[in-house]
Formats: sequence, structure tokens, C-alpha cells
Amino acid sequence: MARGKVQLKRIENHVHRQVTFCKRRAGLLKKAKELSVLCDAEIGVFIFSSHGKLYELATKGTMQGLIERYMKSSREAQPEPAPMETQPAPDPDTKEEISMLKQEIEELQKGLRYMFGARAAAEMSLDELLVLEKHLEIWIYQIRSTKMDIMFKEIQQLRNKEEILTAANQHLHNKVEENAEITNFVSVTTDFPHPLTTQNEIIFQY
Repeated sequence: MARGKVQLKRIENHVHRQVTFCKRRAGLLKKAKELSVLCDAEIGVFIFSSHGKLYELATKGTMQGLIERYMKSSREAQPEPAPMETQPAPDPDTKEEISMLKQEIEELQKGLRYMFGARAAAEMSLDELLVLEKHLEIWIYQIRSTKMDIMFKEIQQLRNKEEILTAANQHLHNKVEENAEITNFVSVTTDFPHPLTTQNEIIFQY
């Protein structure tokens, strides 16, 4: 009976997902080593887990050497850049947008100098201070949001590790109970009140 196709999708149970990742990762690295030996190929493998942990394999030499060789090969494979043509002059709207961006960058740089103590060299007007205050509020919000995201991810990772350790502990506990039951069964079956006698011993007694 033919087997149906297995649908590839994300494993929802994080314990099963972690176990599958470990098995598949080991299999992938093993296949890479076998291909390198059989075909005399240089192979480099990068693997990042869902938690950002790096696993790498360089079958010959070092990973840095493989990366340098790849970069050199990529540069050689790139076509020659076409000669630059004369760019048309930007339209008035583009000029105005560029001017506004330059002005905003100058105000931010001036605000940074002001915050770091160079007030004499960067006296700011009330409007400039209000703009700087608005930017600071946005930056503080972004920093706090990023901090909360990082803390949430770390808490989730700790919870995942706790569940994995709990599952492993339960598995070991079950194994210990199974071994204890087997030991008790062997002890009961071998603990007779009288020693066994053979047929020859019975005949000799008569």
C-alpha cells in the first residue's frame, strides 16, 4: 500500500519541534560530510536555530576560507558595470524633499551635540527643542518596545527549556519505575522458601 504524501508544515508542539530539529540537523551534517568524502567536494553549511543559535560545518579547511572563496567567486561572476550615463537633473519636488531631509539631519545632529554638553556651540531655539523632544519621545518608545520584545523572547525561551526538561525528567522517571518493577519481579520469582531438588536427589533419598 502506497504511503501518502507527508505535508510539510511547522510543528506546533515546541518539544517535538526541538527534537525534530536536532535529528534533522544531525542528518543534514552527516549527508554533507558523506558528499564531501564521496565526491571530493568542499562544503560549507550554516544552520541557525529558531533561538538564533549557530551551527556550522566546513568539510575542508575553515569556514572563513570557504566564505572568502565564495566572495571571490561571486565577484568574478558579476558582470562588468555599465558605464554611467549622465543622470537627468532632479525635478523641483525631489530637490525640496532632499533639502528637507538635510535640514532634519542637521537639526538632529545639533540636538545630539546639545544633549552631550556642547551647548555653547549648539544653541537651540524653542522650535528646535520641541522637535528634538518629539524625536526623543519616539526613540524612548522604540527602545522600550524593543526591550520588552527581547525580554518576552527570553522568558519564552526559558519556558520552552523548562517544558523540555520536564518532559525529559518524566521520561527518566518512567524508566526508573519500569526498572524497579522488573527488579521486584525477578526478586519474587527467585525467592522460594525451600531449595529445589532434582529427580536424582529424590531417588537417592529412597
